[in-house]
Amino acid sequence: MRKALRWLLSLVLVIGTVATAGAATAADRSADHQTATDIKDRILAIPGMSLIQEKPYEGYRYFVLNYTQPVDHRHPARGTFQQRVTLLHKDTSRPTVFFTGGYNVSTNPSRSEPTRIVDGNQVSMEYRFFNPSRPQPADWSKLDIWQAASDQHRIFGALKKIYSKKWLSTGGSKGGMTATYFERFYPRDMDGVVAYVAPNDVVNKEDSAYDRFFERVGTKECRDKLNAVQREALIRREPLEKTYREWADANGATFDTVGTLDKAYEAVVLDFVWAFWQYSLLADCDSIPAATVSDQEIYDTIDAISGFSAYTDQGLETYTPYYYQAGTELGSPDIKQPHLGKLSRYGYQPPRNFVPRDIPMTFDPREMPDVDNWVQHHAERMLFVYGQNDPWGAEPFRLGHGARDSYVYVVPGGNHGSNVAGLSPEQSAKATARILDWAGVAPAAVQKDEAKAKPLAAFDARLDQRKLEREPSLRP
Repeated sequence: MRKALRWLLSLVLVIGTVATAGAATAADRSADHQTATDIKDRILAIPGMSLIQEKPYEGYRYFVLNYTQPVDHRHPARGTFQQRVTLLHKDTSRPTVFFTGGYNVSTNPSRSEPTRIVDGNQVSMEYRFFNPSRPQPADWSKLDIWQAASDQHRIFGALKKIYSKKWLSTGGSKGGMTATYFERFYPRDMDGVVAYVAPNDVVNKEDSAYDRFFERVGTKECRDKLNAVQREALIRREPLEKTYREWADANGATFDTVGTLDKAYEAVVLDFVWAFWQYSLLADCDSIPAATVSDQEIYDTIDAISGFSAYTDQGLETYTPYYYQAGTELGSPDIKQPHLGKLSRYGYQPPRNFVPRDIPMTFDPREMPDVDNWVQHHAERMLFVYGQNDPWGAEPFRLGHGARDSYVYVVPGGNHGSNVAGLSPEQSAKATARILDWAGVAPAAVQKDEAKAKPLAAFDARLDQRKLEREPSLRP
């Protein structure tokens, strides 16, 4: 009997060993098959993913894709839309950076700063409702920060099966806000967040921080120079609006959304000082003319910095989704500009003025305080970078006692293009080291000494060219 039992036990062990070996062999074959399968085929095997175009780039594969998304993530059966996504593929063994600018996505290959630092792959997402990633018909009530975060969550879930290493999210300005909101709603998805120049308008009706900013930014000489040109543009409103009208007629520009050319003209002029500090440096003050120059020089100066095309119907159309969000959740700044006296007829106009009237808007004051509170008390592996002279940084994200392994850094004299490389050497090395660590690729030397941290990928003039795109009008 004992011999029989020993025989049966031996047989079971043999069968189990053979079965385990067979399963392992099958798994190995499956892994080999995945490795052998072209990355494009693996990506296009994802349900809902389709190829728009593949563009060659040395050392990478670059894909422009569409991904089928629910219009409403709470009710997926109520319709879908095609969301544009790009993928800069290096290797599935590398970490992946999830980038969004918060607006349209570029369809040309580029690398965000964290992508170069970790030498990884990059997935870039077009924000919902920016054409062509807009549901038809457009139900604007489905454009909110939670729905957009859920878009990212689904894309991440689909691609994580292929790109299984660490993931970081990043973005600048509205993209930095987007990365932060994504982390708030889906804190388990990413292994780290790098948010650049991300505004944090916690209480929409309380904007005194911006007033204080403009009272001390730069130097008094520069502030006075800018204020004088801005005043002069309103003093000379009549002749300069004539020039504006001639330009509008010649270019087919119309003003139905904002209402009148006069409102559009003043909106551009009131953006002038803000736009200067957003995109320029203190040294650029030398290029600002005296207020005594000709009408044409005043007009050209305003146009070059804040852009007279901004508040035309044609200029506003692309950015309707942003103004809708500013007027429903994100908030928008309002500054006093006392140096203008009674020259201003309208003051800073609300986002409602820049969205077609057939799109309903109601502001929800709960969302921004919720995100701000979450960041202060729950942020983990989050890095915020601001520019000292960037108006959008007047209301930044701040970290409270509950934050862990998270940081807020400021680039001295920096504008809206501030990044990790622009920080002081000590802070830049610290930030780079944290990014490498979060991505799981910090070299041993960096683990011992953060001062040795530097990007893992060599600079590429085409991929890594800093693109501080000048947004005409007051937009992050």
